[in-house]
Formats: sequence, structure tokens, C-alpha cells
Amino acid sequence: MKSLLIFFLVLSAGVFSAFAPNQLFNTSLTVTVRDELGNTQDSVSVRLFLKEADFTKEENSIAEATTDKKGVCHFKKIKPESYYILARKGDKDNTGGGEKIGKLENGKFNKITIIIQ
Repeated sequence: MKSLLIFFLVLSAGVFSAFAPNQLFNTSLTVTVRDELGNTQDSVSVRLFLKEADFTKEENSIAEATTDKKGVCHFKKIKPESYYILARKGDKDNTGGGEKIGKLENGKFNKITIIIQ
């Protein structure tokens, strides 16, 4: 009787685990910023926007970060959406091209490179 109970417990655990979410990682985005010559740029302000109107007005950003000495910044635990991105350092930015990135893959480490000029 005991072995029958253990069998059904193991069986039900397997069935319920099949319906558990498969996501082990949160969606994240790693941004590398380079200049027009291909050199990585540190201390670049990088902002993410969901709506084009917010991007245009430069308000209501959903996340902000600054690149490190290797020209890289990270956004962790973000929604798998398509974002407008603004990277700016002094008088250089990415406007005029590369403002919108494709939809991020859910539960993945997404990576992009932005060029500022």
C-alpha cells in the first residue's frame, strides 16, 4: 500500500511539473555603445521607452542606465517588448537611425549594439 501511494505521488509530481512555467531566467538586455569609428563609449546615458511619443519628447522612460568603461550597460528583469532606445553622450546620440529595437526574446539574455554619432 505504501509503495502504491509513493508511486502516485511521484506520478502526480511529474504531471504537475509539466505544467510549471519553463522560464528559468528573466528577460534582460545588454547594450553596447560604440561611436562612428567602432570604439566603445563609456559614460553614455541609455534610456528605454515603450512609446514613440515618449521617446520623441524624451519623457516617461521605463529604464535608465549608464555604460561602463567597456561601453556596456545592462537592463535586468524587463518585459519582452520592442523598445525605443536613446543613447546620448554630450552632443552625440543615436537619433537618425537605430532608435527602435525588435521585440526581446522572453527569458533570454538579449544583446544589441548602438552607434552614436
